[in-house]
Amino acid sequence: MKILNGRELAGFIKERQAHQVRTLTKKPKLLIIRDSNNPVIMKYVNLKIKYGEDIGVIVEDYYAENSTAIAEKIKSANQDQSISGIIIQLPILEKTKTDELCNLIDPSKDVDGLGQNAKFDSATATAINWLLSGYDIKLNDKKIAIVGRGKLVGMPLFKMFTDSHYDVSLFHRGDNLEKLSEYDIIITATGKPGLINNSFVKPGACIVDAGTASEDGVLKGDLAEEVRERKDLSALTPTTGGVGPLTVSCLFDHVIQNDINHLT
Repeated sequence: MKILNGRELAGFIKERQAHQVRTLTKKPKLLIIRDSNNPVIMKYVNLKIKYGEDIGVIVEDYYAENSTAIAEKIKSANQDQSISGIIIQLPILEKTKTDELCNLIDPSKDVDGLGQNAKFDSATATAINWLLSGYDIKLNDKKIAIVGRGKLVGMPLFKMFTDSHYDVSLFHRGDNLEKLSEYDIIITATGKPGLINNSFVKPGACIVDAGTASEDGVLKGDLAEEVRERKDLSALTPTTGGVGPLTVSCLFDHVIQNDINHLT
């Protein structure tokens, strides 16, 4: 069974990015806007700050008290030429404001690719593509299931795969998930720990677990532990270090690309 280790692939990408940054006349800058100190939120913010330090990109972590403050910061950052990329660390407390706020980000600075007119594809969806490609997982002749219709993963990945003419189906976590046993590749991102159990997964399946939730301060994915204990799968992401590291790599790729394009 292949272990889809995104951290290993990200290491190679990071070396290339550090070299690119050294060739630039100014350091690129990423602005992260958040309205929460939730442990899951802070884990990913701190990962991005550390990654930026490693490759020479400035990362500003900005805490906003509410959606109004988020909007004001976005408008200011859109005009700030020192800022190469802007992201809102999701989820925000006022979830109904998510689309509205993401759409406020200048499309050229929307490095997460979540706004309606974003210049870049979704960073997480792209990371999953990189992960599968990096481990030579063929998609052309496979039945693919995406579980979760979220803005970060499910919907953009479904569009990406549909545009590539893959045989892909989209499931909500409330659907009949027993049908997943008919699929060769399962990509899940619902944030509901233990949602995917053995009865949903056929032998030889490839599983990418991009779900993230916190239970008693412990980060967990969508897969039940019984699935992780199986030996008859073709490929599986590890408990940590699967999609996440590559999402961060992709995000910084977009930040750096903005500065490179600015010079050309």
